[in-house]
Amino acid sequence: MVLDKLANADRYVCMHPLFAQAFKFLQETDLATIETGVLEIEGKKLFAIVSEAAGVTKDNYKLEVHRKYIDIQYVISGTDHMGRKDLALCAEPNDPYNEEREAAFFPDKTDNWFDVPAGSFTVFYPDDAHAAMVTGERVVRKVVLKIAVEG
Repeated sequence: MVLDKLANADRYVCMHPLFAQAFKFLQETDLATIETGVLEIEGKKLFAIVSEAAGVTKDNYKLEVHRKYIDIQYVISGTDHMGRKDLALCAEPNDPYNEEREAAFFPDKTDNWFDVPAGSFTVFYPDDAHAAMVTGERVVRKVVLKIAVEG
């Protein structure tokens, strides 16, 4: 997992062949006005999901993991409250992996919480069970870049 500011994105482009293109999208796109929804950048290898919504509470969050995609979650406005737990420490999923939604959900809880303010991003790999948008009624505008593990 990575947590940093977009200004430091150059530090991470070596971590995956598509990271340079992903960070270029974040740096060169007018994210304040871009419409919500799914945007293809490089087909199914790299795409963006733009959202603006309130989240869930700490009583209602679920830890999730993905197998085929790495998430770069960039906060455009607001502050996203996120949690993380190492997948190796999680129990069996209570909602097993589903190919269509590309996720599994776990009953586990985490004590590893952090805030991601506007202008910052996280990178979650397939071994990072994570919970995002644990913001209650606070609205957060963000973009989740989905990067194919095998780029």
